[in-house]
Amino acid sequence: MKQNIEFKSNYQKLDAPTFVKYDNGELNSYQNYLYKRALYGLKGLPETELATMCLAKQKRINKVHFRAQRLLNVYKHTITKKLTDSILLTLFPKSQLAQSMAAYDEVDEVFTNSLSFKDLGISKEDIIKLFIQERILPGNFFSITPQDNPSFLPKLRTN
Repeated sequence: MKQNIEFKSNYQKLDAPTFVKYDNGELNSYQNYLYKRALYGLKGLPETELATMCLAKQKRINKVHFRAQRLLNVYKHTITKKLTDSILLTLFPKSQLAQSMAAYDEVDEVFTNSLSFKDLGISKEDIIKLFIQERILPGNFFSITPQDNPSFLPKLRTN
């Protein structure tokens, strides 16, 4: 006895693609390269580039990447603190404990904030502005063109 079971769901389309294509936004290729290099470090670079890169440049990229990660961690902590304080002061407006917790402004840099950018409402533009403000990305970041890349050389004709 063969049973025919047909699965139809109102919640999930099974014939739709299951991957998400992320938008690069208004950034050109070199701007995206600089952003990814600061955000992801050496992991954001192609293997071919890593193979030809000198050790000193790899160390500089890692140094900038770790600085960017510490900065993002503190930024995520401050946003989390603001959200927590608003919730506590809304729920317990007369509580001395809630008011003293809200008055405490220090951030523990050792503790890693594991909340995602999406959960905290942090956009790519917010991260870029923060990186520019802290000089992780150059001040003229939004006016950089792919031709500003120092490794950009015109193609030579081969006959």
